[in-house]
Amino acid sequence: METDETSIRSAELDEVHEPMLPEHSSSEVVGSELEDILSDPGLSHFQRLRSATLLELNILFRLAGPAVVVYLLNNLLSMSTQIFCGHLGNLELAAASLGNTGIQVFAFGLMLGMGSAVETLCGQAYGAHRYEMLGIYMQRSTILLTATGVPLMLIYIFCKPILILLGESSAIASAAAIFVYGLIPQIFAYAANFPIQKFLQAQRIIVPSAYISAAVLVVHLLLSWLAIYELGWGLLGASLVLSLSWWLIVVAQFVYILMSEKCKETWTGFSLQAFSGLWAFLKLSVASAVMLCLETWYYQIIVLIAGLLKNAEIALDSLSICMTVVAWFFMVAFGFNAAASVRVSNELGAGHPKSAAFSSLIATSSCFIISVICAIVVYMLRNVISYAFTSGTTVAEAVAELSPFLALSIILCGIQPVLSGVAVGCGWQAFVAYVNVGCYYIIGIPLGCLLGFKFGLGTKGLWSGLIGGTIVQTIILLWITIRADWQKEVEKARSRMDKWEDTIKQPLLEE
Repeated sequence: METDETSIRSAELDEVHEPMLPEHSSSEVVGSELEDILSDPGLSHFQRLRSATLLELNILFRLAGPAVVVYLLNNLLSMSTQIFCGHLGNLELAAASLGNTGIQVFAFGLMLGMGSAVETLCGQAYGAHRYEMLGIYMQRSTILLTATGVPLMLIYIFCKPILILLGESSAIASAAAIFVYGLIPQIFAYAANFPIQKFLQAQRIIVPSAYISAAVLVVHLLLSWLAIYELGWGLLGASLVLSLSWWLIVVAQFVYILMSEKCKETWTGFSLQAFSGLWAFLKLSVASAVMLCLETWYYQIIVLIAGLLKNAEIALDSLSICMTVVAWFFMVAFGFNAAASVRVSNELGAGHPKSAAFSSLIATSSCFIISVICAIVVYMLRNVISYAFTSGTTVAEAVAELSPFLALSIILCGIQPVLSGVAVGCGWQAFVAYVNVGCYYIIGIPLGCLLGFKFGLGTKGLWSGLIGGTIVQTIILLWITIRADWQKEVEKARSRMDKWEDTIKQPLLEE
């Protein structure tokens, strides 16, 4: 009897929401074509596989391509600022590098991680055609990230004594502090940008963000040249322009939301409902942040530990060059991460278990193939790749010796970030955070230190530990993805949607 009542209630809800589908102005409404192909008994296994693969590849690359462009262009904002500062002098370059790769990366990872909670919630809500929920979640995330920005701002304000405490010279710490002061407005640009970005991605709206990022990069280059060289504002001017550029991205994307017909139903204006259910939302946001930050800090810690090795200068130079190459490929993988998260969350919200599983398979396989090709190219260029960064032959030889580790890391980057995107789409952030703690900080770093220092393997030993931790993490994520009960994941997503119907002020989160 209880089952019958549940079925009747579910059917009534479907009837309530069905008229909305043709009225929605977006051309990217989540359809059932892929699920129909995968479930069609009239097609042979090969026909289903071929048709489904072609369809999913078309959808995937339309999402991943623009997402890769967005992440690459946004990365170029910070890189170009660092290059401009480098032409002012060695001290200015060191200050900008420290501010960008130290303080700013910490804030970026934390804000991006917390903003990733919106990927799960908005993606599933959009797939379930509960369009009114997306705007509330975007606002709620913005509120939490803005609040998080306040204690982060204190770290920026007191960065000089912090850097001196960490062993930096007074001259570099003072110059870096000037640069970091100009990045304070950027904190709150992050707080607004990442929820907006995930809000748009959940609706498969990524191309406008790519155009906006490209336009802002051009403006950023012009304003940086003007502020640094013509007006002579130095480090502070460089960082203020960088903050302004991020705010231009925020404003442009929000104007797009207000003006676009595609967002007419997902954005219905500011609402006080955004201030309700913040504690439950915070728990998922923190899990998302921990999941991403533990991974980001892992690579930074390995580089810091390399500074304790014998011949630390060569070790740091060679490892930094390799990590830079990995970081550039990671931007590509992160585009597939975003695409996988959108596809899986959309299909789960739409009630398509086979499509969600198939999307995760195609996304992982596609990025893996790309990563293998890139790894082969990098390995073939192992003797010359370092000359793009330095003219030193000693460093070039050290990089060439590390090239097998570099190639393997690139291949792993073609799998692990995509699986993390699948995890975000399913809402597994808390579990993956525990996996990251175990694999990175209980296995990876201790193993790397043991091999690097105790067994005298140096940089190769440190990187072996890093790869070991990543391999274990990748195997675990592969296992839980392969073993996932996708029908159960659909039911979890549907349960979240139903609770939105029952209690508008506490949607999706209370399980």
